[in-house]
Amino acid sequence: MTKISEFIQKINQSNKKALSIFLTAGFPSKENFVDIALSIVENGADMLEIGIPFSDPLADGPTIQFSSQMSLKNGVSLKDVFNYCEKIKSKTEKPLILMGYANPILKFGIKNFCNNALHSGVSGLIVPDVPLEEYESFYDNEFKNFEKILLTTPTSSDKRIQEIDQKSEGFVYCVSVTGTTGTRNNFDENVITNLKRTYSLVSKNKMLIGFGISKPDDIKKFSPYCDGVIVGSAVIKKLRETEDIKEVVNFVKSLHDAC
Repeated sequence: MTKISEFIQKINQSNKKALSIFLTAGFPSKENFVDIALSIVENGADMLEIGIPFSDPLADGPTIQFSSQMSLKNGVSLKDVFNYCEKIKSKTEKPLILMGYANPILKFGIKNFCNNALHSGVSGLIVPDVPLEEYESFYDNEFKNFEKILLTTPTSSDKRIQEIDQKSEGFVYCVSVTGTTGTRNNFDENVITNLKRTYSLVSKNKMLIGFGISKPDDIKKFSPYCDGVIVGSAVIKKLRETEDIKEVVNFVKSLHDAC
């Protein structure tokens, strides 16, 4: 079992689901991002998924697209992302996961990227635009010290889900709905049916559900079909709406309580 899996396992053994919070690096402010991230970690997030700002984030909806654009506008670079991770990791033992697209990683240089990410304390990677068919060519030996987290979608076949489970480390990221990230008002029965199916097929790894989860009721609804949840857009929306970090922290606490 990998380090991230073991971490999730311990949370599950206390009859809780793991809560992973996604933040776009450098949003809403380049200067106070680390303080905000640490406040969220100290008040309910079990893991942090740090998004690398990118100009064409195809898996992300308007909220995360906006945060990514603002971070780029504020001059947030990959070196800044690594600096953020190093500062956050110096204050917490909780896992840090980087989520980014292939182009910025390739442009930075895979070896350079891996060296910097390892040095900054990152333990897991999510690269949503690297499909299963390109796994071997992209994740060469340079990535051997990272837990590589792959995604399933509602259109993934049973066989593909099983293959993704075998290739994944840490956990399988189960995308709850078709489309991009962002809050949803409702989830129909087809969503639940697919989550049940995917959870029954994932045997090697833990499974976390992401995309669309925005409130405690969503977590309670999905809890029987996962080992944890990922919340991104709803937290970023809060950060955009208010400058009062207490409101954001209270929101994260409410998500944690629902886990």
